[in-house]
Amino acid sequence: MFYSKKFKKFDKIKHCFFSRKGGFSKGLYKGLNCGRGSKDNTRDVLKNLEFVSQKMRVKKKNLVLMHQTHSNRVIEINKKNLGKKINSDAVITKFKGIALGVVTADCVPILLYDSLNEIVGCIHAGWKGAYKDIIKNTLIKIKKHNAKSKIFAAIGPCIGKKNYEVDLKFFKMFILKSKKNKKYFSKKNKNKMIFDLRNFVSDKLLKLKVDVDHVNFDTFREKNNFFSYRRSTKLKQSDYGRCISVIRKL
Repeated sequence: MFYSKKFKKFDKIKHCFFSRKGGFSKGLYKGLNCGRGSKDNTRDVLKNLEFVSQKMRVKKKNLVLMHQTHSNRVIEINKKNLGKKINSDAVITKFKGIALGVVTADCVPILLYDSLNEIVGCIHAGWKGAYKDIIKNTLIKIKKHNAKSKIFAAIGPCIGKKNYEVDLKFFKMFILKSKKNKKYFSKKNKNKMIFDLRNFVSDKLLKLKVDVDHVNFDTFREKNNFFSYRRSTKLKQSDYGRCISVIRKL
């Protein structure tokens, strides 16, 4: 379990970037696999989510997870939609007793806290979502409550730049959007670049005047602590687990 030093100072929220350690899953998913979309034993995943709920001190039915599709869709959780299927890649809430969770296996988990308006949120920021402005959309949703806000973000463990290899087509797509994106890429060889997803995401938050803190671990490299889609693909494994990051108001 990993924590943001900055978020630890706030007494009105509880948060955690859970590692893969502990939990009930076996085999490929050994540990705390919280991916309902994985091919893991459903019973084990539910036990893992029960464990997370207990650690966050909420009822399991109040641990809100999204059906994540790398979109730029943001949903606010309230009494009306609590318990329903949430198709989005970011969620926010003003309600106490509700924990918001995001599952990742290389993508960037972002936890948010607006200390002025007491709103919490989380974002699933893979390259697609970040490219399609999931971050900006989430902040717009928060600021609809009140234009005056003081938003903090904790960026959790994700794939490190050294291990995020992309092709030239990927690189050109980002450069076409903005030439400024060039700074997030380094040349690996004639056909491959490496991409700095963490800083691409971080700079989007900073540009929107968000106070950013990093929980900086490389999910690809640290196989004992984290699941990784890319590592599993390189090892030709049939599937992969997902780690969970959670925030709630107290």
